[in-house]
Amino acid sequence: MTTKANFPAAGGSVVVPYGHVVGNEKWRGSEIAQRLQGKIKLIFEDGLGLVDFHLSNKICILYISEADLVAGDDFKRRLVRFRNANSLGGIVIVERTQISDQYFIAVQKLVVLELGMVLLPVANQAEASQLITQLVREQSKDHNSNPFLRKQCSQLLEPSVFRTVQQIPGVGKTKALLLLQQFGSIHRLCNASVEELEVVVGQTVAQQIHTFLGS
Repeated sequence: MTTKANFPAAGGSVVVPYGHVVGNEKWRGSEIAQRLQGKIKLIFEDGLGLVDFHLSNKICILYISEADLVAGDDFKRRLVRFRNANSLGGIVIVERTQISDQYFIAVQKLVVLELGMVLLPVANQAEASQLITQLVREQSKDHNSNPFLRKQCSQLLEPSVFRTVQQIPGVGKTKALLLLQQFGSIHRLCNASVEELEVVVGQTVAQQIHTFLGS
C-alpha cells in the first residue's frame, strides 16, 4: 500500500496517516524496512528528499550509516541543508560501530550542539528498526506534542541524552544527571553561563563544559 502526497524535496509539510511511518523509497527492501514491516504500518514514497522516514507530520528521521560516516562530509552538508530548509523536528539516527566510533564525537557535537537536533546512536539497522518502532509508539501516546521538546525527557529519550551529556569532557554519570536535573535539556545547558554551571559541577568542570560547548 502506498499513500500519495506532495513531499517537498527538503522534507517540508508532510501529511502522514496517523499510526503510519512514511519511508523514503530508497529504503524499500532494506533490512530496516523488512524488520519494521509487521510491527508498524510502513509505506514508501518518492520525493522525500533529505528525509529517510517521517514519523508524523512534524517529526522525521535522518539516518546516517557507518558508510556515510566513513565516506566523508556529505552527511554533514545534508544535515545542515535539512536544518536550514525547514522547521521539522529532526531525529538523527547514527550507526555507531567500531569502525565509525572515531567520528562519533564530532557528529554528536554537530547534531546536538550546533544544529539542536536529537541524536540517537544505534549499532546496526536491526537496532534502528527497534528504535523507530519505539518512537512510533511514543508518538501514539502523545501525538499532539513533540516529546523530544518537553523539559522532562521521555523514558525513551532520556538514556540517549544522558549518554550525550556524559561525552562532555569532565562530565561523568553523576555530573550528567545533576546537569540534566538542573537545566532540563541540552539546549539550556549550551546557553548556561560559567557561573550557572559552577553551582552544579564546580569551577573547573564548569569551565571545561563552557569551553567545549562554545558558549
